[in-house]
Amino acid sequence: MGDIIALVGAGIGGLGLFILAIGLMTEGLKAVAGSSLRQILTSWTNTPLRGIFSGFLMTAIVQSSSAVTVASLGFVNAGLLSLRQVLGIIFGANIGTTMTGWLVALLGFHLNVEAFALPLVGIGMALKLTQQQGRLAALGQTLVGFGLFFIGIGVLKDAFDGVMQTFSVSQFSAVGLTGIVVYLLIGIVITVLTQSSSASIAITITAAASGLIEMYSAGAMVIGANIGTTSTAAFAAIGATSAAKRAAAAQVIFNLATAAIALLILPLLFYFIDVISNALALKADPALSLALFHTIFNFMGLLLIYPFIGKLAGWLEKRFRRRDQTDAKPRYLDNNIAQTPALATNALLNELIAVQGRLAMLYQSAVYNKHDDIRLFQQQARVTEALLQDVSEFIVNLETAALSDETTTQLATMMRISNYLEDCTQATDMLASHLANRETLKERELEEQLRSYLVEVNGYIQQTITLNEAVEPITQETLQQRKDQIKDALILAGTLHHIEIAQMSVAVDCLHEAWHIAKTWHKAVARLNTLSAVLTPS
Repeated sequence: MGDIIALVGAGIGGLGLFILAIGLMTEGLKAVAGSSLRQILTSWTNTPLRGIFSGFLMTAIVQSSSAVTVASLGFVNAGLLSLRQVLGIIFGANIGTTMTGWLVALLGFHLNVEAFALPLVGIGMALKLTQQQGRLAALGQTLVGFGLFFIGIGVLKDAFDGVMQTFSVSQFSAVGLTGIVVYLLIGIVITVLTQSSSASIAITITAAASGLIEMYSAGAMVIGANIGTTSTAAFAAIGATSAAKRAAAAQVIFNLATAAIALLILPLLFYFIDVISNALALKADPALSLALFHTIFNFMGLLLIYPFIGKLAGWLEKRFRRRDQTDAKPRYLDNNIAQTPALATNALLNELIAVQGRLAMLYQSAVYNKHDDIRLFQQQARVTEALLQDVSEFIVNLETAALSDETTTQLATMMRISNYLEDCTQATDMLASHLANRETLKERELEEQLRSYLVEVNGYIQQTITLNEAVEPITQETLQQRKDQIKDALILAGTLHHIEIAQMSVAVDCLHEAWHIAKTWHKAVARLNTLSAVLTPS
């Protein structure tokens, strides 16, 4: 009984170490290569083939197809990548994730764990302790992850070897179609529970290498891991934008189709692997065979779907059009990318630009429309404020570990822009209230001057939207001079009793709010244009 408990404990501990290792490696490498990831995904995806290569490369680096998929979802939400480009990345990520199997097969069983892995953990922790944040700290975390990766494999191997010595393998055998289905489901369940296909595949390869399960069963488990990994994207797409749902659906379709074909030709695939092994004079090695199997059937799936990427994208773009993005919901922000701030900046930029356009329309509505029911206008203003609060909360909730100085500065600027736009929204709301409640000035000339000034501020705002920069002919100096002139005229008219004091007071308040909006708007737009020039790919 004690031996059984020890074996179970070793298996659970090895699995826990492996999952922890994958998490540490992924997060560390994302932090180290955050800006590089953005550059590759935005610069190397202009064709499906380059997108596939980019997805493969980045997944091989960060050891997580989910991380790359989530990053790509953020870019499509931010409008930097089309769905067609994202499909290439997702399909390439499926090839890249096969590198985990090769790591296990080529290194995991051929290294002295104590001599190799433990020093990595020690060096990594030294970097982590001496560098509390920054890229060196992230590199230290990555090294710890790599070390624990191989330690976990060693523990799992020892546990499976113990099972082989304690029990008869036949007790665990399931043969024929039933066996394939059972092990397929096991692969799916392990992947869903661990949320890591890498962990599931490592378990499978280790069990096969220890002789605990035969090759067909192991192959079915690997296929199950490929199916189970879609759960990560499916969970991430819950409550996400339509773009995220389409990309997640693409991964599900690709993985299910690939899995179905692989199951149908399972014997043929292993026969092909045997042919390759014999041709290359490779010794029989279950670990290498499974790594090769995982790579081959994913490549096969890619070759089959590649000619239809355009059609698949077109079909998906017609789906998920239900109202998951109401006016009160951010258009570009997705919590899936909040863990990688370097990749979230473009989404934030586009969200701020969208709110900027919304606010410009709000001011125009305040000036030109007579609001018989001011509550309707105020509702729109509240929606705009809510969107800006979502932007601020998104920035605050970002994972701030290992941020570069550049990204930190950009996020701080975005927070300031959000505050400026929120200030403009509140001032516009107040202006609309004044306009709705005031009486027309008895002096026609003063009334025309006031209306003209409000329209002039609208022109100032609209030109920044149209040209994406604050330019002539309307300038802040002009607006300030005009405001001061009209204010002086209003005060004089009130003093001389040409207009009522109450009318004068409301008119001056309208002037003040309009000028305040123009000033604050300028601050927001100037910073927004600077960020846009830096973050928007040329």
